[in-house]
Amino acid sequence: MNIIYMGTPGFAVPALKRLAGSRHQVSAVVCQPDRPVGRGQKMHMPAVKEEALAHNLIVLQPEKIKNCAFDQVLKTYNPDIIVVVAYGKIIPPEILKLPKYGCLNIHASLLPKYRGAAPIQWAIIRGETKTGVTIMQLDEGLDTGPIIATEEIEILTDDDTLSVSNMLSVLGAELLMKVLDAIETTGEVIAEPQDDSRSTLAPLLQKKDGLLDWTESTESLICRIHGLHPWPGAFSFLSGKPWKFLKAEPFDDSTKLNFRTADKMERGAVTGLIKGLGFTVRTGSGHLLVTSFQAPGKKAMDGADAVNGNLVKVGDLFISDPAFLEGE
Repeated sequence: MNIIYMGTPGFAVPALKRLAGSRHQVSAVVCQPDRPVGRGQKMHMPAVKEEALAHNLIVLQPEKIKNCAFDQVLKTYNPDIIVVVAYGKIIPPEILKLPKYGCLNIHASLLPKYRGAAPIQWAIIRGETKTGVTIMQLDEGLDTGPIIATEEIEILTDDDTLSVSNMLSVLGAELLMKVLDAIETTGEVIAEPQDDSRSTLAPLLQKKDGLLDWTESTESLICRIHGLHPWPGAFSFLSGKPWKFLKAEPFDDSTKLNFRTADKMERGAVTGLIKGLGFTVRTGSGHLLVTSFQAPGKKAMDGADAVNGNLVKVGDLFISDPAFLEGE
């Protein structure tokens, strides 16, 4: 089949790679324009563009795709299907109705749960034990189109958004190929409407969402830490400086921590230095062990490094005051 591919970040690369190596023809790849990044503001091409160029594919990078006749540009490629994976903009109606079989989307959740821009993050933050990918036919709503296929995975206790994203991007690519083969064989798209009564939302995250509330339970804080990695990151302030928390786990080993003393300490306080493991912090329900973090001006490091390097001490207090964000 003749396919136009629309995607931008690394999550969209595995599906493009599978398509480029298949019997299907990728007639054009559409992605966001190159953008300046970093302190030097050097122009950086999207991951999908890099992959497309590696396969000598045509790349289109419009600033706008709505109300600008871009649909007429795509029409010249006569697509059977447009595949959309994390493109970064809402696909307008004039493009949705362009292909013979419509526009297919890989969404990183088990729809109708977690409709929106951050489905992986919110699934982890909410403590879900499973998630997955959905192949759906796009309509004009927010991830409301009929479902063609789904496949699920477990979310393990040490998974974060990065690890789950990597798994789902590959899983979605494989599921997409099965769906395309089925459409080519049957000549039709077989899809089921979503049950809107079961829908939940996964709105775009902001930096302020990374502030940790130490009065929350240990389990809730760990889910937030893992769900917010790598962006915007879960953080709190020590002596007015932001510390990012990358990995954490519950801690209840009474042979390594005096709970009679630690349980009396303030929420957010460093309650113990656990040699070879990391440092513990008081939460709303107990204590969590920080096993990976990033101190101000430093690279990510293991929790044990904080102990060995005397970066924290028992009694240090992490504060999550939104006022500190004004200086960030």
